[in-house]
Amino acid sequence: MKQPLTIDFVSDIACPWCAIGLSSLQLALSRLSDTVDAQIVVHPFELNPDMEPGGEAIVDYLGKKYGRTPEQIAETQAMIRERGASVGFEFGQRTRVYNTFDAHRLLHWAGLNGAQLPLKKALLQAYHAEGKDLSDHEVLVEAAQSVGLDAVQAREVLRSGDYAAEVRAEERNNQAMGIQSVPSIIFNRRHLMTGGQPVEAFVQGIQQILSEAAG
Repeated sequence: MKQPLTIDFVSDIACPWCAIGLSSLQLALSRLSDTVDAQIVVHPFELNPDMEPGGEAIVDYLGKKYGRTPEQIAETQAMIRERGASVGFEFGQRTRVYNTFDAHRLLHWAGLNGAQLPLKKALLQAYHAEGKDLSDHEVLVEAAQSVGLDAVQAREVLRSGDYAAEVRAEERNNQAMGIQSVPSIIFNRRHLMTGGQPVEAFVQGIQQILSEAAG
């Protein structure tokens, strides 16, 4: 009999380690598919909530935020591409960072329509692999439509500002729990793992959590 496992995945679409972490987590779950019945729910986190429309060049953004040189940024991006490839996520050439609040609103709506995780993956692909503007409503609608959501409804959600309060409330709740970096992955509401962990680390962590639950 499979053991149930609730997974709360706190992340931002703009975060490359979130793309790596989700891919790695899903590979781990596929290895454990005979013993685990997992449900993943994604939750919002904004790395750059004050980002203006149109975004900012990655080199400028990371240079100001972390004091990195263009050479250091290039080295980090090469390492991220390598780590992504190891878990089946192919990074493209991202050149800009964008505001993701509207994308999080759309993800909340997608959760009400049973397509939250597929949309999350589509948005990660749109940004990290294809370099698309996550603040562009047409990009968001295209991603929603690609996973079977209604384009007209998606466009109305974005136009109306729906679910802004719900996203803000979730963000405050995450902060209240002490979450300051992403991805933060919470298993069965109790056990926290952070970062773009290797597949084996997720496998071992999940097995330990389930063993404790069974015991």
